[in-house]
Amino acid sequence: MNKLPLHKRVMILSMLVEGMSMRSISRTIGVSINTVTKMLVDAGEACAAYHDETVRNVRAQRIQCDEIWSFCYAKAKNVDTAKAAPEGAGDVWTWTALDSDSKMILAYEVGDRSGATALEFMDDLAARLANRVQLTTDGHKAYLEAVEGAFGADVDFAQLIKLYGDEPKRGPERKYSPSSFEGAKKHRVEGNPDMAAVSTSHVERQNLTMRMGMRRFTRLTNGFSKKLENHLHMLSLYFVHYNFVRMHKSLKMTPAMAAGVTDTLRDMEWIVSLIDAREPAPSKRGPYKKRSEG
Repeated sequence: MNKLPLHKRVMILSMLVEGMSMRSISRTIGVSINTVTKMLVDAGEACAAYHDETVRNVRAQRIQCDEIWSFCYAKAKNVDTAKAAPEGAGDVWTWTALDSDSKMILAYEVGDRSGATALEFMDDLAARLANRVQLTTDGHKAYLEAVEGAFGADVDFAQLIKLYGDEPKRGPERKYSPSSFEGAKKHRVEGNPDMAAVSTSHVERQNLTMRMGMRRFTRLTNGFSKKLENHLHMLSLYFVHYNFVRMHKSLKMTPAMAAGVTDTLRDMEWIVSLIDAREPAPSKRGPYKKRSEG
């Protein structure tokens, strides 16, 4: 089976996590769009498996959670009139849990903004922690039941509820001008959280990093996901790259190193090795048999 040279595979994955579209990568590298897609799928599957297996028993103190919006194929309001909309089309929410100290993404979940998705997200987060933590979320009500179901009383949980003013006047500028921020209030929900440390600033900054690093999250673009499966693969690749490969500017190390999950600085060739490790071993050829004449 023909395989791309290592340097081209590294370039494709590097461009994906730096926000380039798949067709731009195809033109720049000189490969087909199907080749780029296959690299994304293979990398996504390998990275999802690695994250699930490796990010376990993490010792943390402060966890911040948030949800970031995107869409697949068409926005929810346009799905009914969209032509041949696939399964999973519409609004897509990515839930993330970030260790405030190491900046590591400990858990993520993709789905809607319902209580069921919130519970799956919190169950996954709780299973990856080794100790009791202080947890901060925004004021989304789905978190209340989800945190209770996943942690019970074994968590110090508070919500940061942001207050916004009236919407700006209707007009062309509306889409670029969000409602004015007027303040926030902190609400203790469970345990004994340090109210001075109740914040979602770090995870919200991570949302910006995601939008800058993944073309699929960029607003007002044609680079949005067309298939939900590829959206999931891109997220899996992004989070492993962010946690294990990308040096954090202020920490001077990767988030995974800061969290104590690894003591090794990884690179993109290592992600390629994760893909290769999942490929089946080539089958052995049988003994050569000379054809009889006659």
